[in-house]
Amino acid sequence: MSSRRSRSRHAESSRIADDQINDPVSKLQLLLPEMQTRRSDKRSAAQLLQETCNYITSLHREVDDLSEQLSKLLENTDTTQAALIRGLLMQ
Repeated sequence: MSSRRSRSRHAESSRIADDQINDPVSKLQLLLPEMQTRRSDKRSAAQLLQETCNYITSLHREVDDLSEQLSKLLENTDTTQAALIRGLLMQ
């Protein structure tokens, strides 16, 4: 078998069908808050993935900010209350 024919078959077998991409992309679109408000706005899969990355990054920042606020709050409470709050958070 020629190497060209072999590469062609490999390329065909490694391609992902459109529905294998479209189904998860549609599900992902339902999870993004800003995409739910703009349902009529068609986005490419690449744009949707970029917006997903941006959203995840913003969630990480929010978690970091909330963790910092909680740490400051726990520093200013007495040790019994802080231990109780830490125990509740670990559950």
